[in-house]
Amino acid sequence: MIDIAIRVEKLSKRYRIGRAQQRHDTLRDALVAGLRAPLERLRRDGRGLDRPAEDTIWALKDVSFEVKCGEVLGIIGRNGAGKSTLLKILSRITEPTEGRAVIDGRVGSLLEVGTGFHPELTGRENIYLNGAILGMRRAEIDRRFDGIVAFAEIERFLDTPVKHYSSGMYVRLAFAVAAHLEPEIMLVDEVLAVGDIAFQKKCLGKMSNVARGGRTILFVSHNMAAIANLCTHAFLLEQGRITRMGNTQDVIEAYIRSFQSLNGATLDQREDREGSGRLRFEDMRIQDRLGRLLDVVTCGQDVTFELAYTTDTSIRSQNVVMSIGFYNILGQPLFLCRSDLQGTEYRNMPAQGTVSCHIPKLPLPPGEFRVNLQCEVNGVVADWLRDAYIVTVIEGDFFGSGRLPSRTRGDLLIEHQWRQPVADAKE
Repeated sequence: MIDIAIRVEKLSKRYRIGRAQQRHDTLRDALVAGLRAPLERLRRDGRGLDRPAEDTIWALKDVSFEVKCGEVLGIIGRNGAGKSTLLKILSRITEPTEGRAVIDGRVGSLLEVGTGFHPELTGRENIYLNGAILGMRRAEIDRRFDGIVAFAEIERFLDTPVKHYSSGMYVRLAFAVAAHLEPEIMLVDEVLAVGDIAFQKKCLGKMSNVARGGRTILFVSHNMAAIANLCTHAFLLEQGRITRMGNTQDVIEAYIRSFQSLNGATLDQREDREGSGRLRFEDMRIQDRLGRLLDVVTCGQDVTFELAYTTDTSIRSQNVVMSIGFYNILGQPLFLCRSDLQGTEYRNMPAQGTVSCHIPKLPLPPGEFRVNLQCEVNGVVADWLRDAYIVTVIEGDFFGSGRLPSRTRGDLLIEHQWRQPVADAKE
């Protein structure tokens, strides 16, 4: 049908785990490897094609869906669910192992920061390069050039090689290019993960305009509020399979319900993590001021978050920064507790142990809140766990006034004082 922009049929992608890409240093090595390859295939076939291998994993399995022209489809799921793999296949960056995807229209992709940019080329040159990749003539790019530069806010660095850009500059330019060069289909992966709040709002506004213009968008994000505002339909990916599809709000609610299983497992069992692995969070506990473990927290209660970790001994003399990020249930950020902001950078850490973060008078109203954990070693992310824990907060007298705060009036509670009016001296 002509109104279908994307048709995906039983798409699957399998990756090999722990097997490095073979390298051929000489022509002789390449020839020998070529002669051995058929024999290796025969050996594998003799063991059985359908026999599961311990060194493989299915990032996607039997994924099928259709996207109509002009539809904005949200793709939801935890880290490692297969969202980015799916978009890479649709972008022709990665080939599927099984199945197929039929795409009708010119595709513009905004995936990982800097995907499609040549690091040695300037911002100006990369704009024209990306336009050429999309099949645009130079005159078409010229007409949109000023709008791209103004949106990205990189005028001063336009003729600087992008390898010198910060991650924020990178994503601003990448989004500006993808949004202004007007592909029929846009694939957007976590565009709101980098950049300041003002730019995130700017991106959402531009994507709304793009959607109203009739272009097709596939949007991946952990920000459920953005998904709800932009997307008419959505589906939930879990371990490479679609487990829920349909109305956006229904899919978001199914995703939120899946959080209930998070607190039942210790963090060392979690595989959906990012980072170098030089330090790993093993467990998280919440304690009151007497050291008692808490399953739920009262509004305004003094609490301590204890983080158990393991690490390799090579980081003992290096700077380690810990952080705990708090988000509402839709994934919107509320506040961040980061050790270096408070003046603490850990050194000479034992190979395993615990660190703690004390929060006097927890400023959260009744409800459920998502907690992210992150650790950096010498400025490089070592472990990053989204939705590491769901904190349940119950009613409490935060202000000491006998009145209980309501969740419907905001996501944060702030200490404040009102004073009686002072009569004007002229009266």
